[in-house]
Amino acid sequence: MTDISTRKRDLRTGTPVWLPDGEVAGLPHPLQHGLCVDVAVIGGGVSGALLADAALQAGRSVAVFDRRGLVRGSTPASTALLQFELDQPLTVLSQRIGAERAARAWWRSAGAVQHLFGRIEDLGLRCGLKQRASAYLPGNTLDAAGLRAEAAARERIGLRSTFIEGDALRSLTGIDKPGAIWSTGNGELDPVRLVRGLWHSAVARGAQIFAPVELADLDHGRDHVTLTMSDGVAVRAKHVVLATGYELSRLLKPRGYKVITTWAMATAPQRDRLWGTRCLIWEAADPYLYLRTTVDDRIIVGGEDEEFSDEAKRDRLIPLKMTAIRRKLAELLPGVATEAEFEWTGSFGVSDSSLPGIGPVPGSPRCFAVMGYGGNGITFSTIAAQMFLRMLAGIPDPDSDVFAL
Repeated sequence: MTDISTRKRDLRTGTPVWLPDGEVAGLPHPLQHGLCVDVAVIGGGVSGALLADAALQAGRSVAVFDRRGLVRGSTPASTALLQFELDQPLTVLSQRIGAERAARAWWRSAGAVQHLFGRIEDLGLRCGLKQRASAYLPGNTLDAAGLRAEAAARERIGLRSTFIEGDALRSLTGIDKPGAIWSTGNGELDPVRLVRGLWHSAVARGAQIFAPVELADLDHGRDHVTLTMSDGVAVRAKHVVLATGYELSRLLKPRGYKVITTWAMATAPQRDRLWGTRCLIWEAADPYLYLRTTVDDRIIVGGEDEEFSDEAKRDRLIPLKMTAIRRKLAELLPGVATEAEFEWTGSFGVSDSSLPGIGPVPGSPRCFAVMGYGGNGITFSTIAAQMFLRMLAGIPDPDSDVFAL
């Protein structure tokens, strides 16, 4: 038996803009001894939802387990800038892991965003999806010259990025900077509506959902895995997906992993003050600022990230962080209203390389883990779903080495 319990964290505080009416209470479903499925998914957030969808696409039976309930962990804290652009610039990542592997990571991310656009359309999900360009501004990580080099590196491998001068940037965004990287092929959406839609679709196709349920132990057999819940109920599955987010299972011991805190806010609707292109905006800085608009004409802005210490300290910092975020927003876009109508903070995982950890768990080949670190969680979850679908089909994934645990 393997202790598969996870550390419990209060993953967020405040009221995200996606939950104006608060949490939606789930309906508990009793779990009985003897349940057997092809795939057991542990986690009710975006990663679990996308991998459950992949398993259903592959014709497998699916059961889902979550200790809280669906969409009640980190997912509502996401600001859902759906980008192919990684936190680690291509030029920097190439130095860390090699040019060929870095190019594959960036290309896979770009392909995943387009794949998700298609999957949302195929399932008819209404989640506020809008395709957007993005503007990557100079900062203390990359200045204007660094951004020129970064844009050139992206263009050389065929990515949809180019350097624009200050005049073009002002025309597109109203921002007064010496230039930026302009990328197309990104997007934005409502993460709560996305994940709720995915779960609704999964249930309609036969998935069984059990929450709140606490997983305690896991026992490997030759052709199956037995999962034992905290109340002693046992479930058998051919494959187990660990999509527990930032509450890592004790089965996983990744290196270079840490949990950070980010703070975010949403303004009141202000259609007449928004930049015309509605592009996503973020900075080549540490800590960086990131912002986007919503379908109801708000500005969502966040940042001020720092390493997580404990929930109490994170929550005490909310007023200070909101003041800093509002000040940065006013400096960047002097014409917009910066008063917050929604404020929240959340805890997320990051890795040294900014890449996720995806794949079979070493020593536990029937367990597939998804650790979507950094600011590209939805994109990384989509890559994980593609990789899991191929694993179920017995098809090698060409990028398994880039994302391997």
